[in-house]
Amino acid sequence: MLHPSGGSPRAWRSASLVATAAALLALTTACGQEKGDQSPNGQNVGNQAPAKSDDYGADDGYGTDSGAADKGAGAKAKPAGQLAVWDSKKLGKVVTDSAGFTLYRFDKDTAQPPKSNCDAACLKAWPAVAADGAEAPPGVDESLLGEVTTADGTKQLTLDGWPMYRYAQDAKPGDAKGQGVGGTWYAAAPDGKKASAAAADTAPVDPAGLSTRKDPQLGEIVVDKNGMTVYRFTKDSAWPMKSACTGACLDKWPVVEPVAKNDTKGILEKGFVVFDRPDGKKQQTIDCWPLYTFAGDKKPGDTNGQGVGGTWYAASPQGKPVGAAK
Repeated sequence: MLHPSGGSPRAWRSASLVATAAALLALTTACGQEKGDQSPNGQNVGNQAPAKSDDYGADDGYGTDSGAADKGAGAKAKPAGQLAVWDSKKLGKVVTDSAGFTLYRFDKDTAQPPKSNCDAACLKAWPAVAADGAEAPPGVDESLLGEVTTADGTKQLTLDGWPMYRYAQDAKPGDAKGQGVGGTWYAAAPDGKKASAAAADTAPVDPAGLSTRKDPQLGEIVVDKNGMTVYRFTKDSAWPMKSACTGACLDKWPVVEPVAKNDTKGILEKGFVVFDRPDGKKQQTIDCWPLYTFAGDKKPGDTNGQGVGGTWYAASPQGKPVGAAK
């Protein structure tokens, strides 16, 4: 029997199959890859971005092999506890956590303002150090410690603004396998800078006779060459220049000795003169206000004299008493 079109049923079915295949081929060509994007077996091989490592470290992108990164997956950030300083012959002074594990900083982070750029995948190889319960190492200014929130919500410890990490490849206290990984990861020194044996062997530059420090509670305040807080006594006067702290008072509140103008940093130089006291001592002033330190401050960063008697206050760079009632 002939099909209404004039052909046999078998011929019609063959023609129909050919037409369907042609239509599918046309559809595939219109929706598929451009010429040159198909390999002989049909896999896409063209216009692909080449694989590359990122800024976290070695070839897998995190400074460790994928097995080690997976090993750290899901691990919670461990608290730092009482920090310590390890004196390494190769790296100089290195900060460790309470268990003795090396702490690291990442060059792609920022300290001002503190910000972690180590994402969730990165944190598998470089676990964040939790800020909870962190205490500064002996001799290190407590005000250098802070915190920042990471990509996974962890409150991460910072040291002078730099977020702190451990390294998944460090298996025991004293390991520092993360040093220099990817050219971006370095063990942290006590001041938040990169640990360096060369820096450890170099004598530190003498600090300015008077400079400033940003205290977390008081803001910018004056410190002496030893990093000790400098104070103002509200019972003193600038015009005329006069000190109300005499005799036994000076045992608790020693005068700041004269400092050359070129031996200061960030200090107002107006009224930066030396006060010749009636007791024979020479005392430095800012804006003609006499300056003191406090015997009750035992280490740099202490502000134990702040508010004592409602008359003693840390000095601002302009010589004003910080926090005093106006």
